[in-house]
Amino acid sequence: MEKKRPEIDIVNEVLEACIMAYPVSSFVISLYKQYLQRGSLSKKQLQGLYGKASRIEDLPAGKLATLEALIARMPTRLKSSLPAIDQQAVFERDPEAGKLIAAILSRYPEHKRVLFLQGKYLRNEPLLPADIADLKRFARVLGV
Repeated sequence: MEKKRPEIDIVNEVLEACIMAYPVSSFVISLYKQYLQRGSLSKKQLQGLYGKASRIEDLPAGKLATLEALIARMPTRLKSSLPAIDQQAVFERDPEAGKLIAAILSRYPEHKRVLFLQGKYLRNEPLLPADIADLKRFARVLGV
C-alpha cells in the first residue's frame, strides 16, 4: 500500500509531539524507538499513543483525527475462545474389548499386538473396528 504523500507521517509527528509533552514517559519513548526500527506500530500501540496524545492541549485536532482514522482502518485481531467440549465426543471405553484384552493376556502375557492394543485402550484412545476384529480373531484362534 503506497502512501499518497510520503513526506507526511502523522504517526511520527504525533510521537514527536508526545515526546515533547512527556519527555520521561518510557511508554512513548519505547513506541518511538519501535516505530523507527520497524516503521509501524500495532493497533493496540496506536490506541495507547492516541490516549497519550489526546491529553496534549496544543496538538492539532486534525492529527488526532488522522491517527484515529488509521486505528479504525486497522483490522481487529481477536483471540478465539476455546471450543466447547461436546459431552458425546468424550471417548468411553468398550468393556467388551477390555475383557478380550484381559482374557488373551492372561493366557499369553507377551502377545505384542494385544499389548499394543492394551496400551491404546488404557490411554483412552479409541480402538478402530479393525483392532476389535483383531482381538476377536486372536481370542478365537488362541482358544480364549
